[in-house]
Amino acid sequence: MKTFELVGTPRSEFGKKANKAIRKENLVPCNLYGLGENITFSVQLEDVRKLIYTPDTMVVALTIGDVKKTAVIKELQFHPLSDALLHIDFLEINDKKPVTVEIPVQLVGHAEGVKAGGKLSLEMKKLKVNGIYTNFPDRMVVDVTELGLGKRLLVSDLHYEGLQLMNVKDACVAQVKVTRNSAAEAEAAAE
Repeated sequence: MKTFELVGTPRSEFGKKANKAIRKENLVPCNLYGLGENITFSVQLEDVRKLIYTPDTMVVALTIGDVKKTAVIKELQFHPLSDALLHIDFLEINDKKPVTVEIPVQLVGHAEGVKAGGKLSLEMKKLKVNGIYTNFPDRMVVDVTELGLGKRLLVSDLHYEGLQLMNVKDACVAQVKVTRNSAAEAEAAAE
């Protein structure tokens, strides 16, 4: 899993008025929860853009004043109309306590059903994974080579050592959909 370096400034004023003043200075108010005491701080908006607008899940190496912490993003809050970033909640992590994060799915292989004229469809872009963060991969690699025409790959079909999938077991991760052309070809071959 990739690591992102982020520097924050501790803040002492709280509430709507203080947060509004912080946002006017192109800063984002943040909270760090988890293992120790909660820490409130702010970060530069430009510094977090590459952290937020990426398909990857990253571990954040936070430096808040003279305190160093390791965390993951727990929640992002955006303005409902302007879509501006309003607030970030971080969850402090360590290599002893399991944590749940969402990790992007990457399909590999050429599905049997695609060779037969079907269309491969990724139904879940991310999987919720629980485990020690040092065991997390950059992407959850899913092999679809054996997936036939009209077949589905469920969460219950996937297994990763040292990780527990937290999604609903019968949720579809990927499937090969039958297209009109492949259905017509199957009927023609049957006759």
